[in-house]
Amino acid sequence: MAGLTSWVPEGLDLERPSGARIYDYLLGGGHNFAHDRELAEKFLRAQPNAREIARLNRAFLRRAVLFMIENGIRQFLDLGSGIPTVGNVHEIAQKADPDARVVYVDYEEVAVAHSELLLQGNDRATIVQADLTRPNDVLGHPETKALLDFTQPIGLLAVGVFHFVAPERKPGAIMAAYRDTMVPGSYLGLSHFTADMMPEEMARVVEVMKDSRDPMYPRSHAEITQLFDGFDLVEPGLVATSLWRPESPTDTSDDPHRAGIYAGVGRKR
Repeated sequence: MAGLTSWVPEGLDLERPSGARIYDYLLGGGHNFAHDRELAEKFLRAQPNAREIARLNRAFLRRAVLFMIENGIRQFLDLGSGIPTVGNVHEIAQKADPDARVVYVDYEEVAVAHSELLLQGNDRATIVQADLTRPNDVLGHPETKALLDFTQPIGLLAVGVFHFVAPERKPGAIMAAYRDTMVPGSYLGLSHFTADMMPEEMARVVEVMKDSRDPMYPRSHAEITQLFDGFDLVEPGLVATSLWRPESPTDTSDDPHRAGIYAGVGRKR
């Protein structure tokens, strides 16, 4: 296909939109295709606040990483990391400490290909192509084992990804599998779409995404809290993204309860 660059993997199905490429489009990125943009526009019609939701979610990621750095974390496992854009985990962490190590995990081909390009020459960050719902594949991957030391605290990130995990995949059991490999003092940073705040808009979003590569499964505050089993939520708990320790006006929203996403950080007991 004329005009495609090295970040487009050979044989990629351009006809079926992906959640990672839609999120990239909402954040203003350029690593998406016509069918992704078409579905993203439907997403925006279903949830006009979608770009703001994406921005606030990305801002939460930055604050969560910095919070973990401040609390001694120097290695991160980023599940469903998506297509790299400004403010990636390794950029945030390695600016604070050049020795910080990051393993990104995604199964989406463009996310992996572009991450590989971005991380060339960085021996303290890598991308693993794997399905996060198969923890053994992620944790047993040679790149994961080479870069992360699970005898030391880990910062596990699951930002804007578990709402793509269907109930029948047992998201709680998946999270527990990761948690059980982590030593006490490790952290989990997680954000997740919910219908608690804007049920009508969320129902429309679910309908839009149902035929994509990545259908969505919003969960309640109680259900998302269960993903933190084995972790103690740090203040202010599980809250709308803009309410989690905002640092500047750009971290906030005129109406936090239109964030559409709950976010929180927990420390493993």
